[in-house]
Amino acid sequence: MNIVETLLKIALLGSAWVLYLLLALSVVSIGVMLERALFFRRNRRRGGDVLRDGLLDALRDGAPDRVERLLRDSATVEGDVVAAAYLFRDGGAKAVSDALDAELARSRATLERGMNFLGTLGNNAPFIGLFGTVIGVIVAFEELGSAAAQAGSMGNVMSGIAEALVATGVGLFVAIPAVIGYNIFQQRIGEIEQEAIALGRIVSAALETQAKGGVLRVSSRAPQAVGSRANGEEPEPQERRPPGVPATAVAERD
Repeated sequence: MNIVETLLKIALLGSAWVLYLLLALSVVSIGVMLERALFFRRNRRRGGDVLRDGLLDALRDGAPDRVERLLRDSATVEGDVVAAAYLFRDGGAKAVSDALDAELARSRATLERGMNFLGTLGNNAPFIGLFGTVIGVIVAFEELGSAAAQAGSMGNVMSGIAEALVATGVGLFVAIPAVIGYNIFQQRIGEIEQEAIALGRIVSAALETQAKGGVLRVSSRAPQAVGSRANGEEPEPQERRPPGVPATAVAERD
């Protein structure tokens, strides 16, 4: 018995095990996506503008303990990163910036947990399904070869081909959600890293300002409108002149 006959006997066992494998991978993929979705949702709810505004107020008050406590209590990835970098504040803004880069690199393991699985599954699930299809086609042609000896076996051939195509469809069904989840989570990871960098730059700027004897003048409030509208009054309407008439002509007419 040569290797071709051995592999043929293995292939004739059918492609049902491929479908079970794809279904198991699909369950694991859904679990990973749910865990990541909850993780990023909690991080967004505790961070963002709330954390940024609180950090600005704490820096303005010049309370290092309050800044560190605020960042730690936020329980966010960007808060933990900046809090770890803020421990090097005695070394100045450059030390905080270097520590921030190191902490960002360390935090990628937390942010990208499960991403390798989703990326690998999204790229290879269609090939696993195609492998099941090939096995199903082999089984179908084996039954087709014995059609002359067994009457009515053509029905088995057609059903075998149909089952083979199901494996390809299941592979695509497993791969598409994994790819979508991978892309969405990668975008969220980039947003968190950019937010951590922005917070770190705010801290570095505050330390540099304080080192030069300056005073922080930051506010988390939105700027008010300029002019009388800031006092709650409507601006006086300006007289409109016809097109082509200079302003001096209107003044002389008045």
